[in-house]
Amino acid sequence: MTAEREGGSEVPSSSPRLRRNLRRFGLVVVILAIGAATAGIVDRRRQDDEVRRWTAQAAIPTVTVLRPRRGPSATQLVEPGEVQPWYEAPIYARVNGYLKRWYFDYGARVKQGALLAEIDTPDLDAQLAAAQARLNSAKSVIAVRRAQMEFAKTTYERWRDSPQGVVSAQERESKKADYRTAVANLDAAIATANAARGEVDRLAALEGFKRIVAPFAGIVTARETDIGDLINAGGGRGPELFRIADTHEMRIFVRLPQQMSAGIRPGLSATLHLPQYPKRVFRARVATTADAIQTASRTLLVELHAANPGGLLQAGAYAEVRFQLPAIPNVLVIPTSTLLFRQGGLKVAVLGAGDKVELRSVELGRNLGADVDVRVGLTPSDQVINHPPDSLVAGETVRVATEPGPGEDQQAGNPNSE
Repeated sequence: MTAEREGGSEVPSSSPRLRRNLRRFGLVVVILAIGAATAGIVDRRRQDDEVRRWTAQAAIPTVTVLRPRRGPSATQLVEPGEVQPWYEAPIYARVNGYLKRWYFDYGARVKQGALLAEIDTPDLDAQLAAAQARLNSAKSVIAVRRAQMEFAKTTYERWRDSPQGVVSAQERESKKADYRTAVANLDAAIATANAARGEVDRLAALEGFKRIVAPFAGIVTARETDIGDLINAGGGRGPELFRIADTHEMRIFVRLPQQMSAGIRPGLSATLHLPQYPKRVFRARVATTADAIQTASRTLLVELHAANPGGLLQAGAYAEVRFQLPAIPNVLVIPTSTLLFRQGGLKVAVLGAGDKVELRSVELGRNLGADVDVRVGLTPSDQVINHPPDSLVAGETVRVATEPGPGEDQQAGNPNSE
């Protein structure tokens, strides 16, 4: 191998070939780098396109649909009711005094007119004795006034029938005036006696209220007094002494929603279910209604009657009242999970043509708990979206759950998965 000297150093004669080889190697490396970069960019764009497509697919809501079903041929309406006795009366005292004794306690069954208690009334007794004394005095005065009237009458008749000239006209008129005065005194005494007799009768009537009696046959449901208690004449203002309830038949009061009031008529049968008798069913019938909607609650007051021969129905009890009502025609039933609460009112999302969402305004009927009646707004052939997302808007495209979606197979649908 020959060598040439340049600038005091020796360079191999093969240097040009080496430089050519180095240039070729560098060119290959650059080409490979450019190819790798291009392949990376292309792959990155492909992945970006796949991510965009996957994101667009995932952005389409996946929903489930159902069809409204027709209402049943008969509807059971369940409402809370309050059981009340056929008659119920609080017993108050009509006279002041002290309770002398009582004869019946809670739960006792009494007949009409039964003596419940006696009141000791010393003040009333004294007033009656004084009034009786005044009456006796007035009777004595009447006897005196009557004797005076008879004497004056006899004297006047004698003077009147005397021969002419025996007595003067003045004396005759004087005797006549005496007679009239005696009659007036007798009338005044009789009036005084009548007033005294009226006071005696009034006090004697009050004396009768010393005996507290049952106004009708029933059960003693309350006794709010005891021996020795101070009794004030109530008339509704004083304390209640007893409470009597007639429970041979019971009244049940129910407040029904206005939309259900049209189906309630007298004679309609119902069943009662009480918590203390879980296996017993009591029969009742609608007796009457208030025939007016209460403005505060928009409800109709309904009164039912139920026989109570065994005394199982108790006054004041809560009862679950179940009515069997005829079905309302053309009413559809949907779950409450399909409802959308929007500013314009209640709406339902319906699957339209091209899987586009339609929002329908609906008019509801009864609330059946998990379901509701729809009176206006739907047809049996509509496909109603169940559990619609709150962000759902009209015209939005959705995917029905029966179609495969990205959420069903995330491993296969995610472009970033290995």
